[in-house]
Order: sequence, then C-alpha cells, then structure tokens
Amino acid sequence: MQATRSIRLPRKLSACRLIHNHHILRSSGPAGRTTSFGFRTVPEESKESLVKGVFDSVASKYDLMNDASSLGVHRLWKDSFVDTLKPGRKGPLRCIDVAGGTGDIALRILDHARENYADRETTVDIVDINAQMLKEGFMRFKKTMYHNTPQVSFHEANAQELTASQFKNDSYDLYTIAFGIRNCTSVPAVLSEAYRVLKPGATFACLEFSKVNNPLLSTLYDQYSFTVIPLLGTILAGDRNSYQYLVESIRKFPSQPDFAQMIRDAGFSTGGDFDGGAWTELWGGIASIHTGVKI
Repeated sequence: MQATRSIRLPRKLSACRLIHNHHILRSSGPAGRTTSFGFRTVPEESKESLVKGVFDSVASKYDLMNDASSLGVHRLWKDSFVDTLKPGRKGPLRCIDVAGGTGDIALRILDHARENYADRETTVDIVDINAQMLKEGFMRFKKTMYHNTPQVSFHEANAQELTASQFKNDSYDLYTIAFGIRNCTSVPAVLSEAYRVLKPGATFACLEFSKVNNPLLSTLYDQYSFTVIPLLGTILAGDRNSYQYLVESIRKFPSQPDFAQMIRDAGFSTGGDFDGGAWTELWGGIASIHTGVKI
C-alpha cells in the first residue's frame, strides 16, 4: 500500500485536514476466497469496490439512509454511544473514528468533551475508505467551531490495513466505529488493526445493527426492513439497490455473542456474553454497543 499523503486544499479550507490514502483494491485473503455483499456471495477482492459504489451513491443522503433503517432513532443511539464512553472525563483523549466520514461520531465526541468537561484538547482522526463520505463530513465541520483547529482531521484509508507510518502502534486512547464494520470485507482484520493502534488499557467501541431476539419485534422489524426501507430508498433517494444492500448487510452481520467473541479473539477484554456485559442492546437489539479494552 502506498503511503498516505496530504492533498493541498485552498487556504480557507486547510484547517480541517483532508488526507487521502490512494491504494489498490485487493483481496484481503487468498485467491478464490469469497465473502458476503448483502445476501450475495462475491469474491473478497470485489466487495470493497461494491461497497464503495453504495456509499458513493448515498453519501449526500447518508442521514436519510440511517433515518430509514432506524426509524430515525440512529441520532439517539449515537448520542447514547458517546455518552456511554464519556470522552474527556479523565482528561483529553486522542481518538480515532473509523468509517466515520460524515463526522457524526467525531462531532459528538468533541462536543461531549467540551460541554461536560471543558475539554478543548481532545482530538479525533476521522478515517473512511470513501472520499465522498469524507467530503460530506468536511463540509459539516466547516460549520462548527472545530474547523480551523487541530482537534479534527480527515483521512482516506482502509480500516483493514491502516498505514503503519500514519496510524502508529499504541497511539490512540479511544477507537470508535459506528454502523460501519459490517461493510468491511474482513471484520477480524479491522479488529486486529484497532487493537494495534490503541494504547494498552484503551477502549474499542462499536455501534452496529444487530440481532433482535424478541420474536414479535423481530417479525415487525423484518417486515419494515424488507418492504419499507427499499421503497423509501426508491422514493426519497432514487436508489432502491443501495437500501436493499443496507437491509441485507444487517441480517448477515454476526449475532451479539458471536461478535463479542470476535472482539476477544482480537485480544480485547470484554464483559460477559449478555446484554449489559460485552454489549448493550438498544431498542431490543435493533442496534448494540460493543466495547472491549486492550490488555
């Protein structure tokens, strides 16, 4: 992979640094290996470009996409996610927010630290593989007090293989990824990189759609997901296929206990395999917050 390099921006845009990692799409495993793209089985080396196509399509309407998939409550879930982590409580943090192109989580981290702990030293490196998503986040941050400060920077990079010279070993206090890890070709590779870049004792935190265990709620959610969400994609965004992929990718993601085990397999310590232990369920398990500590 080529080294990460900065793109020169106009002077008035230079504060929120937008850093691109131009890389060759390649398989994360041996030739012939396959993975899921929604309900389709595709070669591993194809998934990255397929996912890129989805998010190129929805970047300008990303909030709408999340509104459709969560009945609009993804904003409350993101608030809960950051509130649980309490950034700034023990002093300034160096954070990395992966698959965070639109800046939703990063902005909440910085606001939480400032509003609750008068912390203006916490920083967030926003990482996303998709340049269009990063551009959306960059424009969003231009409207905030954090623009033209060292508190936020933007980086185009692959979560499965973060450039070691840019994202050094044992360098971050907090790693967050929200509604993004299920889109990666290799979840274990993402977790391994998260473990590498975090300091010993630091926290990995993931907010992701998960499995609904209540049969009635599960049936209702499935009906909504497979009928209403793709229809909304057609009506509101003119893009049924991307929204269909969204629904399918959620169903293909591991259950809460299976994902917790994957986090432990990467080297993290977690709580027990129950709601309130290794994970915290939101709205009956439609989404869950998973955390682990690097040991």
